[in-house]
Amino acid sequence: METTSSWKAHGGTQGVYRHASSATGTDMHFAVYVPPHDKGAKLPVLWYLSGLTCTHANVMEKGEYRAACAKHGIIFVAPDTSPRGDDVADDDSYDLGQGAGMYVDATETPWAPHYRMRTYVEDELPGLIGDVFPADMTRQSITGHSMGGHGALTVGLRNPERFRSLSAFSPIVTTIGAPWGRKSLTAYLGGDEAAWRPYDACALIADGARHPHIRIEQGGDDEFLAEQLRTGVLRDVCAELGQDITIHLRPGYDHSYYFISSFMADHIAWHAERLKV
Repeated sequence: METTSSWKAHGGTQGVYRHASSATGTDMHFAVYVPPHDKGAKLPVLWYLSGLTCTHANVMEKGEYRAACAKHGIIFVAPDTSPRGDDVADDDSYDLGQGAGMYVDATETPWAPHYRMRTYVEDELPGLIGDVFPADMTRQSITGHSMGGHGALTVGLRNPERFRSLSAFSPIVTTIGAPWGRKSLTAYLGGDEAAWRPYDACALIADGARHPHIRIEQGGDDEFLAEQLRTGVLRDVCAELGQDITIHLRPGYDHSYYFISSFMADHIAWHAERLKV
């Protein structure tokens, strides 16, 4: 692992790192904020998965999480959204290919060799974080935005024993029922929708997945709400099947980081309560 940049912030360290990923077969970048802490202390971890077209840098520069993480003593980890490089398959559209990994392990040509973001986020990167940083890997939570909100919900629902709490900003709650999801899952996984279900939060809950702590933040003026995000579908599935969920619809807010940064500290405080020893 190589440190590519590092800054002091709120008494802690904001770093950006690069390593050779065995999951993706490429170099991968990720950002980690480590708050001030006593020598030898082990700190809980909050994962943040980013949305379409983003890298680790979007939340690092716009998310306004460091003060809250320093206050609550939480390590904040932000991976990239896909493998990248000249030899990595791509597409001219913004919602497929590099920057749009959808947190799946692709099985279809030409995506399968490198697009293994599920394995990267669930297995490989957590191992690295636990080895290198002062992280208590028995205390993890996860959040994300848009495509990354879909990632946070699905990763968390597939691994409820690992993540103490799940939250999302403007998530794609049903990839099977949204154009963004259907396009990417068809490309990455093929046409059999049964193979898509582990990557759809509503389908996972319908198939029996449960988690005791789920929170959604959604802007009421989000231009993608009706067609792509479909928060109401998740609300209805949870109500029908008895899955507790807290959904905040915030009037006047859109899909941007102005929205995310407005409620980031609230989400970190909410996760902090559930990450206590």
